[in-house]
Amino acid sequence: MENIDSLEISRFEQLASQWWDLEGDFKPLHEINPLRLNYLDQRFSLNGRRILDVGCGGGILSEGMFDRGATVIGIDAGSAPIAVAKLHAKETSRNIQYQQGTTDDFGDEHHASFDAITCMEVLEHVPHPDQTLATCAKLVRPGGSIFCSTINRNPKSWVYAILGAEYIFRMLPRGTHRYDRLIRPSELHQWGRQSGLQLLDLTGLHYNPFSKVYSIGPGVDVNYIMHFVRD
Repeated sequence: MENIDSLEISRFEQLASQWWDLEGDFKPLHEINPLRLNYLDQRFSLNGRRILDVGCGGGILSEGMFDRGATVIGIDAGSAPIAVAKLHAKETSRNIQYQQGTTDDFGDEHHASFDAITCMEVLEHVPHPDQTLATCAKLVRPGGSIFCSTINRNPKSWVYAILGAEYIFRMLPRGTHRYDRLIRPSELHQWGRQSGLQLLDLTGLHYNPFSKVYSIGPGVDVNYIMHFVRD
């Protein structure tokens, strides 16, 4: 099945110039990046690992993992984000391999060849997230880890992640998320089991709009992170 939404790709293509603007539309990703990196490092230890960053965009997470000692390959379906990621890596002397494409494009050549795969804020933007996770399961080696972050689907998440973040506080461009594409943890867990993945951890990613502080901890009503391991 074709697993690309051309409207989603177009939206992120138009925003590509803002990936490394710390006050631009991707400001929330820059602010949560240290939290994500600490979570990955605590559960997996990035140093010396070979990691595929799926939906890498302009390379925010990829560069952070590289700085912690990982060998990183980043892929994204959009040409403009990949161009930005390549340029920023070159300007900052980071040896990261970036490639335009999807996990389906990447799968045949790299079967079971990664120690870990990160798929952060991606699954809610593809037509068939179960297919993306299944392909990730083929790309990671046995015993390897897959980390996914996405948004729960319920009334509270609509209020916080769409109404609040996109319309009231304007942390994200309007239209960034579609409610019908948000994913319940139970759904993601089921897709993982079907792909031969074992769930090791589930935790929430939280934001206080008044203190403007992000945190990771219990509670998965809105944003959450899952850590799988391949059997």
